[in-house]
Amino acid sequence: MLLGLGRTQRISSADGRLPVGQVLGFCLSSPSSGVSAGGRRPSTLPPSRRDSVRAMRDLHLPLNQTQRVRLEAALHELQTLAPATASAAAVTVADTIPVNHEDNILKGHGTTDQDGEVVATLCGVVERVDKLVYVRTLRARYKPEVGDIIVGRVIEIAPKRWRLEINFSQDAVLMLSSMNLPDGIQRRRTAVDELNMRSIFEENDVVCAEVRGFQHDGSLQLQARSQKYGKLKRGQLLTVPAYLVKRRKQHFHHLEQYDVDLILGCNGFIWVGEHVVVREITSLNEEQEKPSAEVETFTSMETRKHICRLANAVRVLSALGFTLTIELVIETAEASLSSNVEINDMLGAEFYVQTAEREAKRRAGLLGKKGGAR
Repeated sequence: MLLGLGRTQRISSADGRLPVGQVLGFCLSSPSSGVSAGGRRPSTLPPSRRDSVRAMRDLHLPLNQTQRVRLEAALHELQTLAPATASAAAVTVADTIPVNHEDNILKGHGTTDQDGEVVATLCGVVERVDKLVYVRTLRARYKPEVGDIIVGRVIEIAPKRWRLEINFSQDAVLMLSSMNLPDGIQRRRTAVDELNMRSIFEENDVVCAEVRGFQHDGSLQLQARSQKYGKLKRGQLLTVPAYLVKRRKQHFHHLEQYDVDLILGCNGFIWVGEHVVVREITSLNEEQEKPSAEVETFTSMETRKHICRLANAVRVLSALGFTLTIELVIETAEASLSSNVEINDMLGAEFYVQTAEREAKRRAGLLGKKGGAR
């Protein structure tokens, strides 16, 4: 059930319902000349029309004829509104990249030399830095950087460290010395602290942390020295493609109208949970809060509904391939409320079509405003 938040829930493309992030790849699907790499003849449909059909096929939604036509029209409009510079520089695998060989260009990542021509080995956008030519992928696995805000799940408790799954090729390490202790006192960690590690985090706990650096074996080292980091409770953990979450100044969001916290992890793990007030912990405050903590051991039904509605909004946007921003998530949740759409009906075909149409209308309005300002 959608409202059962007793355990942290996780959504991924393995659930067999909706393959996330497989739509709106129009910047990556410019047609190649001649026969495709698979030996098939190119389609006779126009490129934008062909991409719309491919996007609809990837969604696997039970669409009726009317919904299919509406979704195709919305996706076609979104592809038409794509920046001309991005579509002109986009390449797919085996596309030839036009270069001037007299400039002694350097072939970078995503390129290779074939029959005297520079050929793309990845789908993405061609970038040029002086003589270096490379392909920047728009859809790729999570590439961590120092300072990234990530959400992970504890998979192992090792001596003086926790190992976390963070949607990366390797596990991340959170050292006992790199996080705040429950008493809030800054001191050296002792053998007693190491024995009590399971009382802080145990297996399957969801943790928010920051990327501190890289270890010699390529794994990530995390830190959680601030009160805003730590264990996440009473919410849902969603998994989306990491490229849908862009690095921004703020990844922690408190939605006051819902009393819900939304954390957009750079690694593609999204947390939607009950709001937690961040305060400095002292021994006196800890003793005063113990009685109230024992009484309030549940999440109200209204908050549960808000969590589920916002989580479904994230699922819909990620399935459609839209970049996840706090404004877009709130707008999608508010649209479901204004349309009197039930929480479980948000995952139906009609709401997907409405969301695509609404986004196409919004982008057309923004493009019109930019054109009018010029």
